Amino acid sequence: MRMVPRAHNEAIKRMGARIYPMNTGFIRVDKGAYITMGRDYGREVDVPDWAFLVADESERILIDTGMCETERADWHHPGSRQPEGHRIDERLGELGIKPEDINAVVFTHLHWDHCSNMKLFRNAKFYAHRRELRFALDPHPLYLKSYESKRLGVTPPFDGADFEEISGEYRLGPSMLIFPTPGHSPGHQSVAVETDKGVYVIAGDAVFSDENLEPDEHRGLSFTPMGRYVDVFDMFDSMERIFGMADRDRIFPGHGRCVGRRPVYP
Repeated sequence: MRMVPRAHNEAIKRMGARIYPMNTGFIRVDKGAYITMGRDYGREVDVPDWAFLVADESERILIDTGMCETERADWHHPGSRQPEGHRIDERLGELGIKPEDINAVVFTHLHWDHCSNMKLFRNAKFYAHRRELRFALDPHPLYLKSYESKRLGVTPPFDGADFEEISGEYRLGPSMLIFPTPGHSPGHQSVAVETDKGVYVIAGDAVFSDENLEPDEHRGLSFTPMGRYVDVFDMFDSMERIFGMADRDRIFPGHGRCVGRRPVYP
């Protein structure tokens, strides 16, 4: 079985859990509508779409599987694209890992840009929040496109997949805690990873982008609430919880450019 190259394996043994961010493409969004809750409304920005490999001496676990090819991404958000080499299996290949080497995939949520190509991982267990899965299978009309509902004449990536359903906090191995962070979607969840350098939080879209890590001086808040949510109060509470768990430079937004400042953490 082909695993992480020797240099990476030795580092993993010395350092414990390691986190490898992988950008799977770029999504074009309205900044005010998605990121900064009304500020800069109408300004289009391109944001990266992250998936993460968490690896230690025994496990290879993915957090999300990223976005789809350009044609379908453009259907969701005009101008979105997946450059050559950015598909999740291609990104893993850069680390010397094949899809069949992955033990588990944890989904922060089941929007199209976080679960594309998931069925490449035929040896992995799939973990999703129970509430998220129920909503994804029968979404509200306002969210048909987000979940690629069959009512639109398309097939969602998770169609026919078997999931391990999570309903609250769930510890996956010795270094990972999955915990609920609803708001962006009904059953959103985030992942805290315990490393030798402290706790990192893979926030998914509970913290959408870089600006959400910054104080909102206009509202007198220590962070900037995001703009895309199904429940504004759940969104706020989830962000508060995440900011209470890790330092800001150890929080990975689902679409933050800051995530790419290093190829591996810690």
